[in-house]
Amino acid sequence: MTSAQLNLLAKARQSLSAAKLMLEGEYPDYAASRAYYTMFYIAEAFLEGEGLSFSKHSAVISAFGREFARTGRVPVKFHQYLIRAQELRNAGDYGELDAVTSDQAAESIAQAEEFIELAENAIGTLPPPYNRIPISPTYSTSRGYKTRKQPLQINDYPLQPPV
Repeated sequence: MTSAQLNLLAKARQSLSAAKLMLEGEYPDYAASRAYYTMFYIAEAFLEGEGLSFSKHSAVISAFGREFARTGRVPVKFHQYLIRAQELRNAGDYGELDAVTSDQAAESIAQAEEFIELAENAIGTLPPPYNRIPISPTYSTSRGYKTRKQPLQINDYPLQPPV
């Protein structure tokens, strides 16, 4: 695994964690967006392994389909997941409020989890500390935030609407 692939897979894992937090906090539009980015970063990691890099999302999706799905190196369903996730992301990011349902976001997150498993089997597993949630804010207590020395776990960072 190259350092670029390691970085992309770590970003994918962070993005998946964020997607779960967003869905738990009842923000399905944003959860779907993060699930898409999980898959997108993994697609980029696969392409990086072939020495391929693209600046447009559409080019990454197309190249992933051409280089990996069409050739049978990965099951075609992963290319389909990526295409559908991009559609949901666009609806969530640019459409009306609540354009993505919780069920759609949950399905996209489940597909993103499959993408993570595919990447770990094909590219390699992430070594510690990349295989856990590397969120650790160090905000000043004068602003009302706790200072933590250990990485936060998913349940330590609940998303609540402001009161």
